[in-house]
Amino acid sequence: MSLFRNEEIKKQIIIYVIFNIIVFLGALFINIICSIYIILVCLVIEFISLFFTKKRYNDISELTYKIDKILHNNDYTNFDVNKEGELAVLNSEIYKMTVRLREQTERLENEKNYLKDYLANISHQIRTPMTSINIMISRLSRQELTFEDRFKMIKEISKLLTRIEWLITALLKVAQLESDTVKLKKEKTNVEEVVNKALEPLKIQAEIKNIKMKLKIEKNTNYKGDYYWSVEAISNIIKNCIEHSENGGIIEIISETNPIYTEIIITDEGKGICKEDLPHLFERFYRGNNSGSEGIGIGLYLTKMIVSKQNGVITAKNRENKGAEFNIKFFNEA
Repeated sequence: MSLFRNEEIKKQIIIYVIFNIIVFLGALFINIICSIYIILVCLVIEFISLFFTKKRYNDISELTYKIDKILHNNDYTNFDVNKEGELAVLNSEIYKMTVRLREQTERLENEKNYLKDYLANISHQIRTPMTSINIMISRLSRQELTFEDRFKMIKEISKLLTRIEWLITALLKVAQLESDTVKLKKEKTNVEEVVNKALEPLKIQAEIKNIKMKLKIEKNTNYKGDYYWSVEAISNIIKNCIEHSENGGIIEIISETNPIYTEIIITDEGKGICKEDLPHLFERFYRGNNSGSEGIGIGLYLTKMIVSKQNGVITAKNRENKGAEFNIKFFNEA
């Protein structure tokens, strides 16, 4: 029997036998009937003790078997957590450990799939412009090309390289925020200064499309946040509005504040956002129906991350007349 292979049980049986012999010999000097009675009582006690010892041994063996299953990646093992006693406590702790293992396994699997999709998206976003660059470089070697055609190709290559540079920079910023390697400051930040700084690199892009910027911002509108990361967030939204605005359109930036939050509203006069795109607009690498060939799907995702890291929320909706509206709220800390 596997029970008697246990050294502890062997020692227990030997002690019981020696104890019975001593009791029996001692009882012989008193009375034979008394000695037999004492022996029977001792045997009953020993059998009861062995019964519970065997049960305890079986419970430990079952527990060991379950742990072995967990160690061999079969963590979906049922544990009875309603029992009481010392082993029940151990059983309960192992059950908790199993639950944690399951959660960690699921989390690791999700992270694995996330990383797989992430790398696939990055590869696609970089490979597409790189393929175009390679094709144009091969065409530049043709002698029949005119100076104007060469100049156009070089200009297009430069544009694609700028796009790749922006993508890599944006991805590095996303990685910093997702890994919490950068901590955003919580200092007094002026909305007007942030918006003006965000507009600086976009002025030429707006002028090319003859887009006018209308600002309605009070000078003393402030919130607790990070100035440089806020500039990045607002810049991404304005850039998105410029890309989706028609020539001669108007982009309006309004800021309001109250005791609960500071609000920044950015509107354009473009085509608006497709209804099916609205729930996914701030998802990583999501490209809407109106994104066009220039859309990468990382700018608004980065913006949402920056805003949320500053105790804020961002939403988007279509305006009643024409265009889209982006609404940012930075909540005041209690």
